[in-house]
Amino acid sequence: MLHYARPLARLVSELEKLPGIGPKSAQRMAFHILRMTDEEAAGLTSAVLDVKQKISLCEECYNFADQALCDICRDTRRDRTMLCIVAEPRDMIAMEKTNEFRGLYHVLGGVISPQDGVMPDMLKIREVFPRLSRNGVQEVIVATNPTVEGEVTAAYLAKNIKPLGVRVTRIAHGLPAGGDLDYADQATLISALTWRREL
Repeated sequence: MLHYARPLARLVSELEKLPGIGPKSAQRMAFHILRMTDEEAAGLTSAVLDVKQKISLCEECYNFADQALCDICRDTRRDRTMLCIVAEPRDMIAMEKTNEFRGLYHVLGGVISPQDGVMPDMLKIREVFPRLSRNGVQEVIVATNPTVEGEVTAAYLAKNIKPLGVRVTRIAHGLPAGGDLDYADQATLISALTWRREL
């Protein structure tokens, strides 16, 4: 990258650190930013700083929020007797895009993965239990990815929630094995949600 001017080389290098951005994409983005007006560049900078300074975790479900509770947890029209557990906020957004689920969510912040050093106590699992009794939850839908880690997490949740008398279901595998929820199309997610099964 020595053939770039130093500030441009630094920008390309920083952009390459973003997930899914390779050297060519980073270069294209850097050149696009370079062509922006000062106002457009300031808007982008302001948006990045805003996200860093104003976004935190919802106190109830652990989704990203700009207030104490996220929009979904504040929505009184949601069915509080149904709780969908997902690994990441992006998975919750994918489920919301189906317009099929009208309950509440719980974001774990990852999945159980002993090989990566992620154990159950490192996730927002224990925070699920007070919500079950507080909201009178009748069904928990586990919507983790159909990967080994997602299945381990689903089994762990089922083992600990079912004894409480709450129905635990798993979204059907209309999703490809090893796939991610946020890459699935709406029809696949609707099918997976409709054909969920008992755990």
